Formats: sequence, C-alpha cells, structure tokens
Amino acid sequence: MASLYSDAHRALQEEFGTTKLAVRLDEDWVHESIQPDEAAFIGSRDMFFLSTVDPDGMPTVSYKGGPTGFVKVLDANTLVFPGFDGNGMFYSMGNIAGQAKVGLLFIDFETPHRIRVQGHATLLRDDALMAEYTEAKYLVKVAVTKIWINCPRYIHKYQKLEQNKYVPRPGRETPLAAWKRLDLAGDVISDEDKARVAREGKLEVSEYEALVARGEA
Repeated sequence: MASLYSDAHRALQEEFGTTKLAVRLDEDWVHESIQPDEAAFIGSRDMFFLSTVDPDGMPTVSYKGGPTGFVKVLDANTLVFPGFDGNGMFYSMGNIAGQAKVGLLFIDFETPHRIRVQGHATLLRDDALMAEYTEAKYLVKVAVTKIWINCPRYIHKYQKLEQNKYVPRPGRETPLAAWKRLDLAGDVISDEDKARVAREGKLEVSEYEALVARGEA
C-alpha cells in the first residue's frame, strides 16, 4: 500500500519531531480493507462529511445525512450511499463524475469516535440497490483505497434530538424544501415541485428567514 505521506508531510513531521509516530500510524494503523468493527460503525451512522475535488484541484466538503444505516458496506473494499433531492447544483456529484477522488469522515458525537475513508467514487443510476432507498435519485459507490480510525480527541459531545423531517421515509410524502416556495426559485424548480407550491402556498423571504431562525426550514 502506498504511503499517505508526500515530501511535504515528511518535512513537517521532521520539523515537529513526529516522524517515528507518523511512520507507525502509516504502517500499522492505515489499511486498505474495511474491518468488521469499522463496517459496523459506518452502518450505524446517519450522517457523514464528504470531500471532493473540483476540476481545478480545489477541495470542497459537504454534509450528507439520511436514515441510520444509509451508508452500506457492501464488502471489505466497497461502500455505497444514496443521493436524495438537493439544490440542483450537483456540485459534489459533478466533482465525482469528473475527478472521482473522495474522502469521507464518519463521526459519533455522542460517544466520540471517528473513521476516515479515502477512495474513488462512481455514480450509479440503475443499480438494484436503488430499491432499498426511498426517493433515491442515484447511488454513489466508493472503492475504498485507505481507511483508518482517528483519535476522538477534540470531538465535542452532542446529543441527537430528532431525525430531520426531510429525510425520506417509506409510506409518506417528504416535505417540500421551504426554499422552493420562494419566488426566487418559483420559475426554475421542477413541474412537480411547482404543483406542490401551488398547493401549499408561497413563502415571503421574511417568512423563510423566520423558519431558518427557528430551525424549521
């Protein structure tokens, strides 16, 4: 397995006296295959952070949330997660389609713990696994190249209060995103969403801002 480190990393390790520690972690801690305990942890998460790279090499990161277990470990080298309705930019997904390189960070904020994953991702549109995800638009399959457990130090403890209302669930209509009810989006959303806005009513900007302030948007 190739080392995590470049000459730039090694220079900093040498400067700060951590070379031996860094080598130990690289050789004994970082690995290529998802271990059973890591698979169990990933499968217990309802969110993670996804890092991608744009065509100019600039990184970006986004939050991905869903029902508990929405990231599935298919085997020791592969995981998959769904793409739900978004803002239409397809920024992270466009980066995946163009550059493929991804980083994923899984965190438990209640019992501090985290796992980092690196790999190459592809978009799937007609996979049989689509049927397992309510309202999934596509799937993202990640071929894992490196995975390791990170020290939980500095992770603040937070407690989950409730699942977000926008997470798709079987047997019910997912609420329409509040911003789609604003005039600024009214002429560019889908016909299906326009029909729902006509049924549910438009929002003024001040009303939307009030929803955001109350954590209800």
